[in-house]
Amino acid sequence: MINRHTAQTVLIGGLLVLILPGIPPAHADETGRPENLRLELVLDVSGSMREPDLDGQTRMAVAQRAFNEVVDAVPDGTDLGIRVLGATYPGDDKTIGCQDTQQIVPVGPVDRDQAKTAIASLRPTGFTPIGLALRAAADDLGVGETARRIVLITDGEDTCAPPDPCDVARELAAQGTRLIVDTLGLTLDDKVRQQLVCIAGATGGTYSSAQSADQLADRINQLVDRAQDTYTQTPELVTGSGDCAAAPVLAAGVYVDRERFSEHRWYRVAVQPGEELRASVSIALDRPVNRDYGVLLRAVHPDGRELVRGTDADSGRTDVLSTGLRWSAAEPGNDDEDRPEPADMCLVVSNSFAAPGGAGDAPGLPVELTVDLVAATPTPDAPGLGRGWLLLVVLGVAGLLTGLAAGWLTRWWGSIWKENAR
Repeated sequence: MINRHTAQTVLIGGLLVLILPGIPPAHADETGRPENLRLELVLDVSGSMREPDLDGQTRMAVAQRAFNEVVDAVPDGTDLGIRVLGATYPGDDKTIGCQDTQQIVPVGPVDRDQAKTAIASLRPTGFTPIGLALRAAADDLGVGETARRIVLITDGEDTCAPPDPCDVARELAAQGTRLIVDTLGLTLDDKVRQQLVCIAGATGGTYSSAQSADQLADRINQLVDRAQDTYTQTPELVTGSGDCAAAPVLAAGVYVDRERFSEHRWYRVAVQPGEELRASVSIALDRPVNRDYGVLLRAVHPDGRELVRGTDADSGRTDVLSTGLRWSAAEPGNDDEDRPEPADMCLVVSNSFAAPGGAGDAPGLPVELTVDLVAATPTPDAPGLGRGWLLLVVLGVAGLLTGLAAGWLTRWWGSIWKENAR
C-alpha cells in the first residue's frame, strides 16, 4: 500500500509553471470564486477484469482498492465523477453490450462515502465500449474556461468500434472543449498500449501502465495530482525537430510532446527586446528505465552558442524529472543586448534515458514544456551592486580601512606594552 503523503505530492511537471507569471488564472464565476477542477475517472469493468494478473488478485479487486485510496486522496475543491463501462450487461448480444456505460457518481464535490459504496458494488461483466464511454464522459464534464480531465483505466482495447476510441479522442480535441484524457493500461499488450497512447496523444494527455496494486494506486494518484496542478491551461500538442533551423516556433504557453531515449528535441521562441524567457520541462517516466538518467534543458542561439542551461527542480517524486531556466537579452554579457529586433532563441530538451533489458523506447516519454515571456528583470539601481564592479570597490575600501585600523591598534597596544615593561 502506498504512503498517503507520497500519493499527494504535487507534480513537478507543473512545479515551475506555478511560479511563472503569465499563466491565466482559473475562471471565476459571478461570485468571484474560482472554478473547481472537474475530473472524471472512467473504469473498465468488462469481463476481462476478472483475470488475476495483478498481485494474484483479480484486476477488478485491485482497481477497487486503488480507487478507494484515490477517493481518500482527492483534494477538497475538486469536482469528481466516476463512469464505468461494461458493468451491467452479461449477455452475448454485442448491440446491447456495446451501449453498456453508466455514470455511477455524478461530477460534483467529492462525496467519499458515496464514491466508495458505488465502487464496492462493481463486478466484471461485459463488453469494452471505450469510445462510447469517452463521449459520455466528455458530456458529464461539460464545458468551461478551464481544462476538464478524464482518467481512463482499462485492461483491454475497445471491443465495440465503431466508434473507434482514437477517433473519438481526436473528435473531442477538435471541438476545442479543453478536454484532456490520461490513459492507464493494466496490461503490457502492445495493441492496448498503442490504442491508449493514441487516445492520450490526441488530447494532450499522457499514457502510463501499472503492473502491481501499488503501481496502480500510485499512478492514479499521480494523474489526479497532475490534473490538480495544470487544469487552468490546456497543453498544446507540438512536435519538436532535430535541429534549431526546423524547430516549431512557440509562444507563451504549455506544450506536450514525446521524446525517445537519448533524443534531443528543438523548439524556437522569439524573445522581444526587454523580455525575459522563462522555461521549464518535465518528463514523466511512464515505463521502467535504468537508474542513471537525467533531463537537460538549454537555451541556444541559432548560431550554436549555448546561452544558459537549466537547473534541476527536485519535486520529491521519482516518476517525473523537471528542470527550468531563465534568460534575458538585457543581462550584461549578452551579445544581443542592444539589438532592436527580437531574438529567435532555441530551447533544446535532451535526456539520457535507457531502458533495462533492451526494452523499446516507442512511443517516446511524455514531455511537458512550459514557455513564458515576461518583462526582463532590471539590474538593481541601489545600492548598485548588480554590475559587480562596485562591490569590488566597496570590499577593497573596507579591506583598506580594516588594515589601517588593525595597524593603528597594533601600534597602540605595542606602545602600552613597552610602557608597562619599564
